[in-house]
Amino acid sequence: MAMRGWPLIKLLPQVTNFRFVRLAKFTALISVVLCVASLVGVFTPGLNMGIDFRGGATMEVIQPEGRKLDLEAIREGVEGLDIGEVGVQEAGAPELAMVRFQIPEGRQQAAVVTQIQEAVTAAAGPVRFSAPSIVGSKVSGELFSKGLWALASAIGLMFLYIWFRFEPQFGFGAVAGLLHDVILCFGLIVVMKLEFNLNMVAAILTVIGYSMNDTVVVFDRLRENLRKYKSKPLKEVIDLSINETLSRTIITGLTAVMVLAALAFYGGPALFGFSVILMFGIVVGTYSSIYVGAPIILLWGVKRGGSTDDAKPIKLGMASRP
Repeated sequence: MAMRGWPLIKLLPQVTNFRFVRLAKFTALISVVLCVASLVGVFTPGLNMGIDFRGGATMEVIQPEGRKLDLEAIREGVEGLDIGEVGVQEAGAPELAMVRFQIPEGRQQAAVVTQIQEAVTAAAGPVRFSAPSIVGSKVSGELFSKGLWALASAIGLMFLYIWFRFEPQFGFGAVAGLLHDVILCFGLIVVMKLEFNLNMVAAILTVIGYSMNDTVVVFDRLRENLRKYKSKPLKEVIDLSINETLSRTIITGLTAVMVLAALAFYGGPALFGFSVILMFGIVVGTYSSIYVGAPIILLWGVKRGGSTDDAKPIKLGMASRP
């Protein structure tokens, strides 16, 4: 006999009637406090810059017999060295690994390289090493500035997309939500002392894409309901639109978070920070679609109907005149 309620997804309510807008002032205060705290943390104590943005050296480790390298043993072997941060990750094949490290001030490059090679050999057995490749401070500075430009460009392009698809106030609401998500992601990086590298830039760009996708779903339903319910107060239309898309949002978010949780648990140190930022970004992206973008539309007001001739702006939830 088939079990009722299986799959568990059927247990989710089909219709919800939560009043999201009434909490908008409270959640706005929380968002402002968290964003300010995150911005302060970015400057003091600051981001834990990785070798990509701080400069350093990379060296390839090769197992000549084709056996798989024990990356955990190598990481444990180099962690005890007094040379600062050392990163170890697979380089495209089980028998290849990439070691990334910094040259401490006052230390000779050759001496540091020799120290790392001895530690890796003791942990992994006889291996070969490629010549170290140096990433200078100028190159790392350019990578950092280009990474920030990539984030800013993504937010700007998203704003233009929403502007042309909907109305200007929708665009400002979406951009406010994206900025909120990005700033809080930086705050989590500071709090957890995660290494800020190119992987983190890729994670934040992914968060921007996910957050925008979720926002577009809510805004699209809101636009449809504004045309359908021309005399209903705006705050009620916003609540209705969010409730109608809530099950889709929860299912999509939970599915992604479960996959990323497995990636964080089994992916090792190289993917841990990337996975954590994506999980956090999905949560705050869903939150911002409800409590950042929508309240801005409520304050700004929107136009009703299919044309602008007979449409009236709606302010603070006041109903339009039919």
